[in-house]
Amino acid sequence: MSLTQISGAMIANGSFSASSLANNSITASQLANPLTNITLANTAISNVYETVNVSASAATGTINYNILNQAVLYYTANSTANFTLNFVGNTTTTLNSTLGVGQSTTVAFLNTNGATAYFSNTANVDGVITTIKWQGGSAPTNGNANSVDFYTYSIVKTGSAAYSVFASQTQFK
Repeated sequence: MSLTQISGAMIANGSFSASSLANNSITASQLANPLTNITLANTAISNVYETVNVSASAATGTINYNILNQAVLYYTANSTANFTLNFVGNTTTTLNSTLGVGQSTTVAFLNTNGATAYFSNTANVDGVITTIKWQGGSAPTNGNANSVDFYTYSIVKTGSAAYSVFASQTQFK
């Protein structure tokens, strides 16, 4: 949706108005703070685009997943060992300070496997091991050879530095 398709009196944090939206004249400084609590009545959204970080890296060890930088992280080189995903806001911000209690984020990690398959054997939030509730009731015990394993994580903040994490692993070949 282009900015010219938004109409009405929309003001967020007093930083811009409907007239600046209609004229496509929003400056970077006006977008410095995230927009919150915005209601768009009678608005159809045809597409939502998520940021994907495609990396020629191989999964191994601990991988910091910066949720403020991407919704999807895709490692295209064959993994070389089992790995741990560590969910953080970004390199300088914790996930705890990014999400409010009662908020959630859903992200995906795509892991490429060659003939020897590896998998995500644990996950952390801000460096702390987190219990994961896996789809189907059991954590995966292996990856899938010659495939891309697609991991989806929904992280729900239930209290200060407290989370419920729901995950799934799906094979694509």
